[in-house]
Amino acid sequence: MSDSFAEAVRTRFRALLSTARFSQFAGVGIVGATVDIVGLALLVDVFDLWYLGAKTISWELSIVVIFAINEHWTFATYGDMTPRALARRFLRSNAVRFAGFLVTLTVYGVLVDRFGVWYLTANVVGIAVGFFVNYTCESLYTWKVHHD
Repeated sequence: MSDSFAEAVRTRFRALLSTARFSQFAGVGIVGATVDIVGLALLVDVFDLWYLGAKTISWELSIVVIFAINEHWTFATYGDMTPRALARRFLRSNAVRFAGFLVTLTVYGVLVDRFGVWYLTANVVGIAVGFFVNYTCESLYTWKVHHD
């Protein structure tokens, strides 16, 4: 491994270890998870939607809320504030969070279909697993915190 590659890995790893940013991200994640869980429950129990379709809708709603809070609080000092830069970050955030969503959805589907876990409990477990994928990717790709 070259010295420059090793230094790049160390720089990114150090950026991820920010306790303040991680705490903010987790706090925002709790708000997003609440939006997701409430949205999912409403879509399944009130509107009688299929649990996987409902999960997709509730996920995107929570992504919009999470992005807005992260943009103005957790990562407020990262990136230009022009409409174009904001739109790029929003699209990157959706792309990045899609990886976390696939992890969440896989855990969710397996727990519900294979193990008969109640859909809201399975959702919480899936969100928790996807959280770490999202934190890593959002920090390093969407807001590029290692460039500080």
